[in-house]
Amino acid sequence: MTYIWDAIHNQVLISAAISWLIAQVLKVIIDGIRNGFSAERLAGGGGMPSSHSATVAGLTTATVLVYGCGGFEFVMALFFAIIVIYDAAGVRMETGREAKVLNLLRRRDLEEGRKPVYDQDLQEKMGHTVPEILAGIAIGVLCGVAVCNVIF
Repeated sequence: MTYIWDAIHNQVLISAAISWLIAQVLKVIIDGIRNGFSAERLAGGGGMPSSHSATVAGLTTATVLVYGCGGFEFVMALFFAIIVIYDAAGVRMETGREAKVLNLLRRRDLEEGRKPVYDQDLQEKMGHTVPEILAGIAIGVLCGVAVCNVIF
């Protein structure tokens, strides 16, 4: 039972979780305003703001506030954040671009009466733009500060 108690009082865990939750809810609201509600957006990647960036920024901010910059905890959180943000902006964004091209080719094949290589569209909203990442980082930093200095 102490494990559960420790987890719900862990500032780093709570900061990361709240950052993710706020970013994901905002993403659903913003996308809903732009394109209409889609249940897929509740758990889907891509979009404004980046929940990936928010989560790791909340994690890193809380780690700094709880453990300082001198220990291994900060180094692990920082490099984890760098890798996740790089992946969200680079690899996942490129994957989304490639999916868009493949979907265009699939639709062309269907229009021309040919059997497409794949039977359904690929997900195009995968990665994040720089503004989406910066918005996510801002949410994460604010949540980390709020959790560590206001809530606990």
